[in-house]
Order: sequence, then structure tokens, then C-alpha cells
Amino acid sequence: MLVEKNVPLQSCNTFGIVAKALSLVRITSEADIAAVLQDPALQALPKFILGGGSNIVLTGDVKPLVLKVEIMGKRLAGETARDWIVEAGAGESWHELVSWTLQNGFPGLENLALIPGTVGASPVQNIGAYGVELQDRFDSLDAVDLTTGQPFTLNAAQCAFGYRDSVFKHASSGAAGFGLAGKALITRVRFLLPKAWKPVLGYADIDKKMLLRKVDVPDALQIYEWICEIRRAKLPDPKVIGNAGSFFKNPTVSPEQCADIIQRDPKIVYYQLADGSVKLAAGWLIDACGWKGKSIGNAGVYDKQALVLVNRGGSANPVTGGEVMTLAKAIQTSVYERFGLRLEPEPVVV
Repeated sequence: MLVEKNVPLQSCNTFGIVAKALSLVRITSEADIAAVLQDPALQALPKFILGGGSNIVLTGDVKPLVLKVEIMGKRLAGETARDWIVEAGAGESWHELVSWTLQNGFPGLENLALIPGTVGASPVQNIGAYGVELQDRFDSLDAVDLTTGQPFTLNAAQCAFGYRDSVFKHASSGAAGFGLAGKALITRVRFLLPKAWKPVLGYADIDKKMLLRKVDVPDALQIYEWICEIRRAKLPDPKVIGNAGSFFKNPTVSPEQCADIIQRDPKIVYYQLADGSVKLAAGWLIDACGWKGKSIGNAGVYDKQALVLVNRGGSANPVTGGEVMTLAKAIQTSVYERFGLRLEPEPVVV
């Protein structure tokens, strides 16, 4: 185990914010975790788990010990009568896993193509896109308790998945609390991919592709390719323009609240949910407040998708975490003043 000092993190976060880890250990196996927890100088230190850096805003140098997750590997771990069970190391690229599953005949993740980040971060955020959430394809995960060093496994119910939420985003509260924020490091994740595969459709962008290509029932590879085309047209490539993807969660309101907003803004974009509530498009709300294309310092709102905040300074004069959060707070204030809704950021602010 090597403890690296003063490690630059600009290339380790997709915003491209300049910061450094005062101390960093690369976790390539469970043995590396054990070594950290058995080291008298490291075991008691606060720890920060870093995957692909696609869902964080660094507001300064990271003082806790950074555990950079680099556990690799992809395999078919088993099967049932209904599903293939695919396992991947937490350090694997999420998009590369999606591509690998399709190449090997295991469809089911295609709607989640091109989402940035690592496999280990996917259950933390319960990532989702185009009608599919991670919880819809989740089997179980392995993790290590960072206090005791004991490995454990969680199923879907134990992960307490919600909209862009899980047990890993909450601190434990009281004796009965089961929050695992900062307490566990995910090492491997397993997915249930259906043998009786059916396409998940119903989104306008996908419908347009079907009409354009004259395809009534697309296969998994076609959906994968279309999703990649759609996301590339709408969202900036972090390798070209630094960003953390969708910056705000889509707010959920009651039917009565939605009806009230529709009376004032008939063009609002919204989606009916199965439980009767209504999800509003945060990007539309931000755009309606006039923020698309605007900037504060080197932090800007992407001109093609108002839900995405970007690094307008590039690598030469990069945005700071302070600029990003100043812009985010200004947007939150505008949306609240116009619609009475508080937008909740998706990224973790460090």
C-alpha cells in the first residue's frame, strides 16, 4: 500500500476543478482497504471515497484521506431461470460496463448508456435515465465497513433506493439508524439482466428516433446507440467541457401544486408518476428563469441544457468550486422566487 501526498485532483473530477488530495491511497482490492484500516496512522483518519469524480464539486483541497476506488473486473457471475447475473468491480467505468454487457449478449442496461462515473457510484446515486433506474436492474453489492473492516453484502431493499438516493447518501441516526454515508466502501456490484428482454420506450426523444429510422420495435443495441446519440447532442462531453452532468434533481410536487403552476406557466414540462405525484423538469424551470447560457465567473449554464452547469474556463483558467456553488445558489433563489420550489443539487459538495 502506497500513501501518495499532495495528489492533484483536476483530472479526477469531471468539472476539472483544481484541487489536491493531501493524502491518497489507491484501492485496487479488498486487501488495500484492510491495509488502510490496520495502519495505526491511517485507521482513525476521516476518509473520502473517490470514484470517477463525476458527481462532486471540490471547493478546496481534500483534507480527509482519499480512498481512490480502482477495483476492476467484469464477469457473468451466475444466472437464474429469468435473469443473467453480471458482476463488476466498483472502479469500472459505468458506460464501459453497459457496452460490455451488450457485446456479450446481456441486454438491460442500454437506457443507462453514457452516464459518466464508475460502477461503485451507481447504487449510491441510484442513477437513472430514459425510464430505467439502477434499482430496476440491481441484484446486490459487496462493501467493506470502514470502521470495523468487515465485508458485508446488501440487497436492493437494504440499499433503500429512492430517486437519486440510497442508504449510502445518509448518515446513521440513533441506535436504529442504518445510514452508511462515509462508513462503507463499495467493492463490487451485481446486476439482474432479464433473459426475456423488452425495450423500455415512451420517451419523446426515443420515439423520434423510431420514426426517423422507421423501426417499430428496436433491439437493445439500437436503443443503446440512440441513447448515446441523444445524450451527445444534449449534454457536453466532460473531456471537452468540464461538468458534473445534471446538477439538480427534478422536483416532485402534488397534483394540486402542479395544477397551480400550470395556470401560471402552461408550457411547463412535467411527468405523472405512478404514486400520483408529479415530477417537474428542473431544466425547464431553470430555463424559464432565464439562466440558460448565463455565467458567474467561469461557472456557466450550458446553452443546450439548462440542467447542466459547466466549466467555461477550460483547463487553462478552470472554474472554482466556489464559482459553481455561487451560480447554483443563484439559480435556486430564482426558481424559488418564481415557482416556490427549492431545487436540490445532485453532486456532493466537498
